[in-house]
Amino acid sequence: MRANLVAPRARRTMAQKKTARNPSAMKRHRQSLKRRARNKSKMSAIKTVSKKAVALAKEGNVDEALRVMRYAESLIDKAAKGSTLHKNAASRRKSRLMSKVHQLLSGAKA
Repeated sequence: MRANLVAPRARRTMAQKKTARNPSAMKRHRQSLKRRARNKSKMSAIKTVSKKAVALAKEGNVDEALRVMRYAESLIDKAAKGSTLHKNAASRRKSRLMSKVHQLLSGAKA
């Protein structure tokens, strides 16, 4: 019965977890936070540019849509070159983006 009276321990997010107090662990934690911010920024840019390419394709702006799509492809490749995005995930994203843009552009021409 007594166990029910104890409040459950609050769950901690990744940034709030306590790390070991030794210097190497503290440095690794600082590095992981920097890496996480960098990766988040890269992924956000990829999503934004991909959405812009699709929006331009919907409008029927062929040249601009293809230019932005190539830029998105470049960003995806750069993210896959590092450890931000797995190479297979990058390939899948590029494939889906290209098929979507080309489908919208072929629909706009018809």
